[in-house]
Amino acid sequence: MMLRTLSRWPPWSTLASDTITAMSNGLESNFSKRVEAYVSQIPVGRVMTYGQLAALCGNARAARIVGGIAHFGDPNLPWQRVVNKQGGLAAGYPGGRRAHQAALEAEGIIFDSEGRLDIGELLWQPA
Repeated sequence: MMLRTLSRWPPWSTLASDTITAMSNGLESNFSKRVEAYVSQIPVGRVMTYGQLAALCGNARAARIVGGIAHFGDPNLPWQRVVNKQGGLAAGYPGGRRAHQAALEAEGIIFDSEGRLDIGELLWQPA
């Protein structure tokens, strides 16, 4: 019953069923480990996007899943360096968007008047 409800739930419909399939196949923890490995490598003063991480880890449509991993993942990783594709910040970051911005400003990142960073300049591409 729950599976049927999730499979029809927009906008996650495909993502939800993909996630359930991955979890039942034991792939979810592998995906999480890959995300965490990339996040641990993001240099100070640079950022990656949720979608970029998802694509690098094998599922370009799993940006929201990356957000969940960030929210519940290893708190010792530099999650502040993960932003959305427009250079926006996460409301779910501990302390909200202001705390997210403060953490990045402490690393030397500058924001515009709308609280966005220059994604084109700061996006890090792993080698």
